Amino acid sequence: SAAYMARYIAKNIVASKIADRCEVQLSYCIGVANPTSINVDTFGTGTKTNSQIIEIIDKNFDLRPEKIIEHLNLKLPIYRRLAAYGHLGRRDCSWEKTDKVNLLS
Repeated sequence: SAAYMARYIAKNIVASKIADRCEVQLSYCIGVANPTSINVDTFGTGTKTNSQIIEIIDKNFDLRPEKIIEHLNLKLPIYRRLAAYGHLGRRDCSWEKTDKVNLLS
């Protein structure tokens, strides 16, 4: 769930032109709802600092596992068709959407 959400966040950051490239890392601890760590690397392409981007992420994305599953509709029966050719780069997947661009800009 967190890997899909990290991709979703990174795609929205790039689409909102905060950075040309973006990598988002999320880490969790068992029994703790919120991530224990959020790391962002824009590889020097950001219009804001990585710390500022982390603040934007904190403000605009609910990163609790239950909310990630709910937001990205991860309980839908979609995984059989994703078994071939990978999970990334498909237009019909919720983690590929860039629907938060207006909130981030």
